[in-house]
Order: sequence, then structure tokens, then C-alpha cells
Amino acid sequence: MNDTLTENAILAASIPFAEMEAIIAGKHSNVFAVLGLHQTPYGDWVARVFAPNVAQVSLYTLSGEFISRLARVHDAGFFVAAIPVAHHQPLIIEATTWGNVYRWRYVDPYSFGPILGPVDDCLAAAGEHLALYNKLGAHPQMHSGVSGVHFSVWAPNAMRVSVVGDFNEWDGRRHVMRRRSNGVWETFIPDLPVGSVYKYELLDAAGLPLPLKADPYGQAAQMRPDNASIVTNTTQFVWHDADYLEQREQGDNRTKPMSIYEVHLGSWQRGENNRFLTYDELAERLIPYVKDLGFTHIEVLPITEHPLDASWGYQPTGLFAPTARFGDPDGFARFVDSAHLAGIGVILDWVPAHFPTDAHGLSYFDGTALYEHEDKRKGFHPDWNTAIFNFGRTEVNAYLVNNALFWMERYHLDGLRVDAVASMLYLDYSRKAGEWIPNENGGRENLEAISFLQKVNSKVYERHAGVMTIAEESTSFPGVSHPVHSGGLGFGFKWNMGFMHDTLDYFKQEPIYRQYHHNDLTFGLMYAFSENFVLPLSHDEVVHGKGTLLMKMSGDDWQKFANLRAYYAFMWAYPGKKLLFMGQEFAQRAEWNENIGLDWHLTDYDSHAGVQSLVRDLNRAYADLPSLHEKDCDATGFEWLIVDDATQSVFAWLRRGQDNAAPVAMIANLTPVTRLHYRVPLPHAGRWREVINTDAAIYGGTGVGNLGEVVAMDDGHGCAYVDLTLPPLSTLYLLFEV
Repeated sequence: MNDTLTENAILAASIPFAEMEAIIAGKHSNVFAVLGLHQTPYGDWVARVFAPNVAQVSLYTLSGEFISRLARVHDAGFFVAAIPVAHHQPLIIEATTWGNVYRWRYVDPYSFGPILGPVDDCLAAAGEHLALYNKLGAHPQMHSGVSGVHFSVWAPNAMRVSVVGDFNEWDGRRHVMRRRSNGVWETFIPDLPVGSVYKYELLDAAGLPLPLKADPYGQAAQMRPDNASIVTNTTQFVWHDADYLEQREQGDNRTKPMSIYEVHLGSWQRGENNRFLTYDELAERLIPYVKDLGFTHIEVLPITEHPLDASWGYQPTGLFAPTARFGDPDGFARFVDSAHLAGIGVILDWVPAHFPTDAHGLSYFDGTALYEHEDKRKGFHPDWNTAIFNFGRTEVNAYLVNNALFWMERYHLDGLRVDAVASMLYLDYSRKAGEWIPNENGGRENLEAISFLQKVNSKVYERHAGVMTIAEESTSFPGVSHPVHSGGLGFGFKWNMGFMHDTLDYFKQEPIYRQYHHNDLTFGLMYAFSENFVLPLSHDEVVHGKGTLLMKMSGDDWQKFANLRAYYAFMWAYPGKKLLFMGQEFAQRAEWNENIGLDWHLTDYDSHAGVQSLVRDLNRAYADLPSLHEKDCDATGFEWLIVDDATQSVFAWLRRGQDNAAPVAMIANLTPVTRLHYRVPLPHAGRWREVINTDAAIYGGTGVGNLGEVVAMDDGHGCAYVDLTLPPLSTLYLLFEV
């Protein structure tokens, strides 16, 4: 047959020839109005099938009853037939190649109605659909009695959107999606199995093809360098952490001990031939290690799917997909479940500030600046060469809010550490004059981002009791961890970047010069309770030529270890929750390298093992002694004992807990001089037990101390004092007993 239709064929098709040609060319924007079952203007029912490279097509009911053989009305593979109205239901297509070489059956995807409904449309339009991750993306389900996968994606400016994959030879003409009024496209592909690889093929408004796109809501993805999405079902995992979740809801995180072990899963340890460990192997090795050292939480650097290992996950292209580097989504769920069974919380490093411009990602998703701002002054990040989300757009705002809720709901995560918050808050962040656009009030604050952060925090805390959000915010923006109803951003905690910078600046000084830097350690206590702080010694401090924490310390090797031990104990007694990057707990010498595992052989050496033992004991003291954690965010839990001894570089303070918790005194001698009979004021006369001495021999110190306890004497004025031996470069904890 020629490509030119006969007059009878045109009548049989009941559509204009141009529409048929558009479908064959892949240029038709409303294929569901043509293919499948339709009523003609004359009242008859007609079935239309586009099946390229097929000689013959027949129709059957789902029960296998023959209905009709279709007429081939176009050489490109367009078939039509009149159908009795009684068969207006999902149909089975039997396709046969020339010479009957191949014959197969499949359920016609165009004989199904939509799955999304008006309630979904209404909630999405208002930005209040808080379970969009159950609607958009790829979801295995039953529809009209047939199993398959429902796909939906937001692309309002596309002329045509299709699902493509191996199942249709990556032919965008085969599974064209139905466009809804709100710019969402959807389709149901029957009999498609879990594990199918797919992308979206889009034509822009002018009908020009765009790069194939991964699913913005895709919940699994291929291992890089491949980057397609994978059909998965993340709803069927059987969890065993109900008791943990119930306990998590009790109390206030501000009064609980929180010591966070920050981990890059790809380089904590490696397997044979330097391969990545799987989620299950990490559960078997990492979780018991963290439990043994007494950390309460694991914070994982971003495990959302990303194409470039060197980005450490901070340039994600799959915000809903755990990276395939370590296994499948169920593997990550098993990791979290195992952590919870061990009493360990899991915090995800979350990146809503920006996204990379990889062709398969969100960048110009439908041919327009859909997720990002069109204007580069608001939509492009100069530091990282990435795109910035358009926080003021309802659909983008909802996408990110849904993503935050998804990780809490689907993977039971205990918190989100939100990356690069400062870059979101300020329109002029890393920009020169003329490179940014003031807000409507003429200011530099990004009002849309502020509103977004307030919303995501409100929704997270409203829907998931006991979880937390933590802001990595490096400026003095007011109220980061204050409630939204009082004008704050609503985060549970904020990283105390000032503490990190000031204390590291101090400890890098040679002890003889520390008297001139005394305020580096005292200044932070002036604002220590202005926010709910986490004290971070993070991965950012041990890369890019900065050296490890050990190598930042001043002095020879002995002094470096003594300084580091004293620093850790100083920090663990300082008000605020704790965070330590992996490897620093045993004083890693080499700078962090994401391409290899940590230098675990160092723990065979006494000096390194001693630091590791100290961190274990600090975590246990911090958790066991209420005065060290209950008032981390309350000024009534802190009292200076010695604040002004700059000459001898001695610091002392008291930590108090709630009710009748025994107070703990911290005394730090930050010079390499042993100080005998050093008088320290204390609030109570009686026995004070030395629960931590960083100079103890078991930690690699000299063994100088106070024989395990001291007795404070009444000074006759309602207070007490004790004459201590202060070991060199050391920190002591004294616990009041009687």
C-alpha cells in the first residue's frame, strides 16, 4: 500500500490525514484523543492502533475473546477497525510481523482512562499536595483490572511527552502521555515490570526534541555513568523499627544527647579492589562501629542520586532516589532499619539550594526555565556553576517540600541537615554589585526562599514527631532555629560555624601565643544560646588543602595529639550538640580523599587508638551525665568558673542539667605546662570525681592527674574551691558526687 490513504481508509480512520501523519511523526500533542477506543461523529466506535514495523493487528478482550482484525491504513503502521460498543474496555493487541515471523500480545495503553483526579489537581495547584511523590513519577499499580505502571510528570510547556525505554525501543511515538489541564502528563503502561529502565522524551513548545530526561520524582536510578530512572516500588518494605519511632517521639531533641558521626558512605571503608561497600555491608560494619563509639546519630553526606563522585552528592540529579552506588532502595531502607534497631538515628544531608545543569536533569526540563529562574541573576549559582531553584513557583516549592517529607515518610529518616542555607537566604550571595536583583522591598533577603524554608520546616515538624531539621547557615541571619510563628525560619538546630572557626584558629596557635587569642574561646559563649546549635567539625574542614584536625593542631607530634584530645573534650563540654566527621575520631593524618577508604591501620598505633578511646568515653559521658546535654540550648545550664586567665591559658566552666542532675565542671589547661595546686572555684564542697582526663595514659597522655577524685573545700562564703593538678595540654571533667 502507498503512503497515500484511500478515501475509504480516511472514512474508516475517522480522523484527518494530518493527525495520522502527526502521530506517525511523533508530533501529535494529544494522542489519547486519537488512539485507543473512540466514538466517531456518526455514533460508531472505532479502535485505532499505531504499531510501527507490524504487518497485522488483531484485538482481543482481557479474557482472550477475539474482537476484530484491524485494517492497516498506513504503511507506517496505522491500523483501524469498527468495534461494538459492548467492548468499550481495555483491549489486548496482538501484533504480527511480516511472514508471521513474530507474534506477541500486549494490553493497549491507550484504552485506559486517567488515574490522577480533580482532588490531586486542586491540591497541587494550591501547593498543598503533600503526597505528590505517591502520584508523580513511576508507580506500579493495578488499573482497570490490569497490573502495570502509572507515569506522571510536570512539563507544562512541552508540546509532547512520552515514556521511553527498552520496552518500546526508546521510540517516543509508542507511549505518548495524556496532558492534563495543570501541565501534568500521565499514562498507564500495562504489564510493565518493576525494574524497567525509562526516561521521558519531550518536545518543546516548538516541537523540537529535548535531551531525554530522568524522572524528577524517580525513586531509583541507574548506576553512573548511565542515568535513566528505574521503576521501583518503595512502599512494600517491611520495617522493624516501631519501638524506636515511638521512643523518638518522646521528649525534646534540645534536651537529648546528640552526638553525630558524619559519614561519606563511599569512602568510610572500601571493599576488595577498592569497590564501594553495599548498603547491607555498611549496615553490618558502620552501625556497630558507631554504636560502640557512642554516637547517637549518623549523618550521611547526600546519598540522593548524583552523576559525579567528586561532588560528594552535593550536585544531585535524583532527589527521590537513593544512589545506586551502594545498592537498591530496599538496601538503603535496610540500612536505616538496622540503625534504628541499634538505637542510632540517621540524618540525611539534603540539598534544596541548587541543582546541576546535566542534560538529563531538571535544567530547562520542558525547554523552559521550569525549576530554575530564567534570569541568571537569580537562577544561576556562580560558586558551583549550578542552577538555583525558583522557590517562589508553587510547583517547585511543592516539589522540594514533598521531597523533604518523602525521606521522613518512606525511609523513616530522623532528620535533614539542609545544605548551603546562607546561599538561599541572600540574593547577593557570592555576587558583586549589579549581579543580583533586590527583593520587592529593596533588600538583599530572598523572601521566596525564606518562605519556602519556613514552609518545609513547618510541614516536617507537623507531620513527623521527633524528627529534626538542621541548617548549615554561616551568617548571622536572625532566628534560624526559632519557631515560624515567632518569625523564625523554623529549623530545629543550626550549625555553629563561629565555634568551629574560632576554636580551630585558637588551637593552631603555638601555646606561647595563645594568651593573645584567649577571646577566640570565650567570645562564642556570648551567643551560644541565641540559636539551638550543633557544633560541627565537618568534612569541609579536612579537604582542599586544609589538612586534618590532627594536622591543624600546633606543636610536634606529641603536642598535636595532646591538643586534639584537649580540644575534643573542650568541645564535648561546650553547650551545643556535637558533630564529628569520620576518621577524625582516630586522628586521621591524611586529608580526606573520597576515592579511597579511611586509614584504618592507624588504629593499631597507641596514639591514634587513644584518641578513638577518648571519643568513645566522651560520648558516653555526654550521654550518661544529664548536665552535659540537657541544657545544651539553655543559658541556665552554663556558668563560667574561670574566664580571664589568659596568661596561663586556663578555662573552666560548670554545666548544669535539669532538676537535681549532678553538675559537671570542665577545666582546660591549654599550654604544655603542668600546673600544680591550681585553684578552681566550685559551687559545692565535697567529693568531685575525675570522669575525664585527656592526659590519661590510656588515651596516650603522660598520666598526670588527680588520682581519680578531688575534695572541694568550703570557702566560708557559701561556695567552695579545689586545688587541682592540671596536666599539660589537657581537659578535665569533674562530676559532683557528695
